[in-house]
Amino acid sequence: MGNQEIGAQDKTTGLEKEIQTDFQKDMSYGDYLHLDQILSSQHRLSNHHDEMLFIIIHQTSELWMKLILHELNAAIQCILRNDLEPSFKMLSRVSRIQQQLIQSWNVLTTLTPAEYMQFRDKLGHSSGFQSYQNRLIEFALGQKNSHTLAVYKHQANLFESLTKSLQEPSIYDAAISALAANGLPIDDEVLIRDWSQSYEPNLSVEEAWLTVYRNTDKYWDLYELAEKLLDIGNQQQLWRFNHMSTVERIIGHKQGTGGSSGVPYLKRVLDQQFFSELLSLRTKL
Repeated sequence: MGNQEIGAQDKTTGLEKEIQTDFQKDMSYGDYLHLDQILSSQHRLSNHHDEMLFIIIHQTSELWMKLILHELNAAIQCILRNDLEPSFKMLSRVSRIQQQLIQSWNVLTTLTPAEYMQFRDKLGHSSGFQSYQNRLIEFALGQKNSHTLAVYKHQANLFESLTKSLQEPSIYDAAISALAANGLPIDDEVLIRDWSQSYEPNLSVEEAWLTVYRNTDKYWDLYELAEKLLDIGNQQQLWRFNHMSTVERIIGHKQGTGGSSGVPYLKRVLDQQFFSELLSLRTKL
């Protein structure tokens, strides 16, 4: 075929001649993405127009969370090997995904209280509090709470997976191990601890991070890692804040469908910071 024919249109169809149109034996875009399954998974329990918005916002959020976990778990393994550089791309991607999740709340705010009340009762006791992927993200970021597992006891495989994640080091535990691997003194009680417990601030860790920030040329990779983690921690807090403010805008201070206090609960969660020493060291620099 001559170069002059590349991109030429079929006069009958108006399509470029090289465009594939026969997928009887080939995989199409929809086949690859399993769009038949994805796009047929929105089942409204009411006849209200806006329930479709509510379902799609939460389904797409879960897809983004799946990608966050894919990146976080890979980054943790890199950091545990003290192979920091590949983790930076993964952590940057997590931060960008978090921005997508934060913006999704802005779309949901187009749902007014009067509209939501038309189908809220159809949700029963289902609630975002039960999102196991959000729970896995919190575990990966270092906020562990074994009591939350009770929600998942009715699903044995899921309960087992969450229990396993609870008992594994978080990305901050991995970062602290990287501090020690690079010769910075860390208390043994931090390096060998019960990973199922939420991390508690430690002076040796803060001093190690201070050394990194005071000697960025020497510890550039650790410094870069710290800033990537802080980005993720800040984005997670912004996501929580937008979640809380969206809930307050739509249902006020009503009890959550899953039984939580709703807005008061979400406000208390905002007090739980990530990577505490990365914040506290700034006062001492």
